[in-house]
Amino acid sequence: MHADIQQTKDRVTEKADLIHRLNAELGKAIIGQEEMISRLLIGLLTGGHVLLEGVPGLAKTTAITALAKTLSVGFQRIQFTPDLLPADLLGTMIYAPADGSFKTRKGPIFSNLILADEINRAPSKVQSALLEAMQERQVTIGDETFQLEKPFLVLATQNPIEQEGTYPLPEAQVDRFMLKVKITYPNPDEERKVLDMALGDAMRPVQEVLAPQDIFAMQDVVRMIYVDDQVKDYIVSIVRATREPSEFKLAKFAPLIDFGASPRATIFLGIGARANAFLNGRAYVTPQDVKDVAYDILRHRVVLTYEAEAEEMTSDDVIQEILAAVPVP
Repeated sequence: MHADIQQTKDRVTEKADLIHRLNAELGKAIIGQEEMISRLLIGLLTGGHVLLEGVPGLAKTTAITALAKTLSVGFQRIQFTPDLLPADLLGTMIYAPADGSFKTRKGPIFSNLILADEINRAPSKVQSALLEAMQERQVTIGDETFQLEKPFLVLATQNPIEQEGTYPLPEAQVDRFMLKVKITYPNPDEERKVLDMALGDAMRPVQEVLAPQDIFAMQDVVRMIYVDDQVKDYIVSIVRATREPSEFKLAKFAPLIDFGASPRATIFLGIGARANAFLNGRAYVTPQDVKDVAYDILRHRVVLTYEAEAEEMTSDDVIQEILAAVPVP
């Protein structure tokens, strides 16, 4: 086992330069927001879709666009609006009068990196059109099914649901996102640097630094990272605590949780912890890696009751108590 970990460590070290180059390019366009950048990288390393939530103006779209510019892959930005139709995303069948046949016209979903901008401004029928693409990496148009080219990643932005003109995403679609990241305001020093960048004329363009084979190589290394049985049990316990809080001496939260996280959350916690370990240059997962990604993986999967909302409790509050209560190996 020690030899396997050492071999993986060598591979992690070997690929570290790719991450450094990627971060250097992203730093040309984004000041601060380290957590947002790391979560986008975790999505890239695992093939997991990412949902960024925050008020307008926090560089959500800018960060995703900058990431796309660093990668030698196809990129499509789709602006979600109330009048958007499923066919506008997926494509449709077009009648060809010349020979009386129908031909497939593929939509913008047929790309590698999809920016779903302000995703919650479109109604549920449009959101549902994304389900097959996000889960099975395929799209059905008419009676024909098309496989999507790898890598395929949906990076979505949304405004808080209290904002006017937004729709809550269907639960089935929300669960397809590996991570839901809440974006906050920059600190004063970061905001001053943002201002300096905006007022200056020395902005450098973001360069392409990674080819698809580089992405696949890093994903292969992430899958090699060691997860101890005790850490696996820890992950299972955290997810079980969202469903049966009484088993973990959290009985007071039982009436506040409508339903807990699904087994998909368990899988994503393991995968996300591996990617977090990779970003930190380690060949093995620690309990801290699990804690680092727990909020972003669980916050949209722990659904609270009306009673909890009346008490102004959030899913993050529940996750914090769970992480404090579940014994750390």
